[in-house]
Amino acid sequence: MVHSFLPIPAIDLMDGQVVRLKRGEAGQKTVYSNDPVAVAKDFEAAGARRLHIVDLDGAFKGRPANLNVIEAIRNATSFEIELGGGLRTRETVQLVLKMGINDAILGTSAIRDRKLTEELAAEFGNRLIVGIDARDGMVAIEGWVETSTMSVLEFARELETIGIGTVIHTDIATDGMLTGPNAAALAKLADSTQMKVVASGGVSSIEDLEALRRLGKPNLIGAIIGRAIYDKRIDLREAIARMTGPSEATRS
Repeated sequence: MVHSFLPIPAIDLMDGQVVRLKRGEAGQKTVYSNDPVAVAKDFEAAGARRLHIVDLDGAFKGRPANLNVIEAIRNATSFEIELGGGLRTRETVQLVLKMGINDAILGTSAIRDRKLTEELAAEFGNRLIVGIDARDGMVAIEGWVETSTMSVLEFARELETIGIGTVIHTDIATDGMLTGPNAAALAKLADSTQMKVVASGGVSSIEDLEALRRLGKPNLIGAIIGRAIYDKRIDLREAIARMTGPSEATRS
């Protein structure tokens, strides 16, 4: 039986606006809205249960820069919210969790400071997610500006050992490009770990979501969708109905 698969809409924030970047490049920015709270409310009205927020200014500066907007979204909605972007110290992680953010996403700090990551995993448990940003199978860091010397699979196994329960895999080559997700890399990651895996990057259609669900990996639990929603290539309400109900393969 094919498992339920959660579409997770994304709000990327820069200068208080909802934007999307191509391949994570600040110079390749498209502004979609000046009202992030209204965008979040629209996603909630469409039936989304979880919201992915990235503070892009935070990712580039190393500390959150849009907390007022994020707090406004938190107060205006009942989502489970996961937040990433500039969460590189214990104090910052603690701050956003106290704000009511459900899950804090570590990126650069998880690979730069293994001791901190281990301590945070012990302290915050399942409220800590690690984003694995991949370029050609290697982990990218510092807002995707640098590529580390560690492979995605090696890093994932290490994260599982220290108690991380969920990872978000972003394929930089496909992010914001609407070219389809890197299914092969996702399948390999899901097979190599017991952690929950969330896909990010390249989703351009409901068919892309169906293809990921048909991989049949129970721990591949959902996909983050950004530009495809904003460009109206995916109707979020329809995607949620399709992906949380019976799969195409099981329908008569």
